[in-house]
Amino acid sequence: MTTLSLDEEVRLYTNNAEREKYNLLGTLYGIIVALDYLERAYVRDAITAAQYSPACTRLLSQYMTMLKLVKDSVPSIEQFMARYRMDNPAALHRIRVGVPATVEHSSEAGPETGKWIAETTQNFITFMDALKLRLRAKDQLHPILQELVTGYARFKGSKEWEGRSKMVSWLITLNSMKASEEITEEQSRQLLFDVDHAYAEFFRSLSSGKEGS
Repeated sequence: MTTLSLDEEVRLYTNNAEREKYNLLGTLYGIIVALDYLERAYVRDAITAAQYSPACTRLLSQYMTMLKLVKDSVPSIEQFMARYRMDNPAALHRIRVGVPATVEHSSEAGPETGKWIAETTQNFITFMDALKLRLRAKDQLHPILQELVTGYARFKGSKEWEGRSKMVSWLITLNSMKASEEITEEQSRQLLFDVDHAYAEFFRSLSSGKEGS
């Protein structure tokens, strides 16, 4: 008869594939908990809309990415939360809606503008993540930046935003390069800085009600 030691660590996995699966499930669990905390903080006015919106969009984006990685183990988010006895109704609601509360309950903008806000926010995050992942070639960066600038330009106030001219300038720079040509590390850092500045400016404009539709 095998004797079990109460001091011995219980392993959930027996090989590397299983270990990776449980690591991914743990990350998904953490994203849901973080999203729930964020929703509650926003409802209590502990954070502003300008702080909440990009954080929520990023968590939703991370959730979608993780869900694709664990789809074989997670038939539905409801089943996952029930299996691990998660009591996070605010996060579940936000996941089902798919956009931040600032978009869901927008009173200043119509539904189409709300959709544009969500899409533009996602495009900002996608492009900045691409730079952080060290994507440098024109054919990797140009399509993403082009989509970002196109969405960004739909807002009436964008013509007055400093970030727009800088991003258009970077589009021109990329346009002049060959498809396989890469920007330098210095250029990448400056590009990330400029886009991050435009991202912050975008949300400041939204929170002050200047976005237009």
